[in-house]
Amino acid sequence: MLLEGRRALVTGGSSGIGRATALRLAEEGARVAVNYFSEQERSDAEAVASQIDPAGTRAYAVQADVGAEADVVRMIGECRDRFGGLDILVNNAGIEKQAPTLEMPLDLWERILRTNLTGAFLCLREAGKVMAAQRQGVIVNMSSVHEFIPWPGFAHYCASKGGLKLLTETVAREWARLGIRVLSIAPGAIATPINSFVLDDAEARHRVEGEIPLGRFGRPEEIAAAVVWAASDQAGYVTGTTLVVDGGMSTYPKFS
Repeated sequence: MLLEGRRALVTGGSSGIGRATALRLAEEGARVAVNYFSEQERSDAEAVASQIDPAGTRAYAVQADVGAEADVVRMIGECRDRFGGLDILVNNAGIEKQAPTLEMPLDLWERILRTNLTGAFLCLREAGKVMAAQRQGVIVNMSSVHEFIPWPGFAHYCASKGGLKLLTETVAREWARLGIRVLSIAPGAIATPINSFVLDDAEARHRVEGEIPLGRFGRPEEIAAAVVWAASDQAGYVTGTTLVVDGGMSTYPKFS
């Protein structure tokens, strides 16, 4: 197993890519804290943890709003105390909501940036403190092909992912001397609840699939596999970069 004995935290781990990642990390030998945001996601997060280990020794669910500093400090501290340290952080929590830029209210802009960028910063900062004391650790930030592909109607989301790209690169340079690797994974179109507005529209889904050289949406498990590799010793010389997992979407002329 690639991650035997490692201690991991996955934010936004109750569904989609986060759920698949938590399960795959555990399959590879890691203990996993499964973060969720609100009471609405609690049962799903607990189900993920229970699927990993019904006894609760190798996995547990933990509530926290990643955009709230006090929540993040508590969550990371609990994870450290419960597992005796933290080796892997998967910064997966993220939201999106379509809005034309001319009509975008400030509160929506701030809500997207708060979760997708500020939340990633808070989690990596607090996890970094634990990892620095250990002199080792890996942080995998879940970015998107929209860190470099414009997406009309989603300026806030693109800004958050573009910011995450340079946050990843900058922190990777700062923390390499501490034994901490920091990198991003950029999924393309993945079949998750966040993309239901496309998946549930046959015409829209066909249009998107026609723009992907492999001709289909990706599966959450395919992103999870990339996360596991990135967090493992097999990727020990990889830091400060983005691994794109998009079925070739970014090579399509329309996007380039």
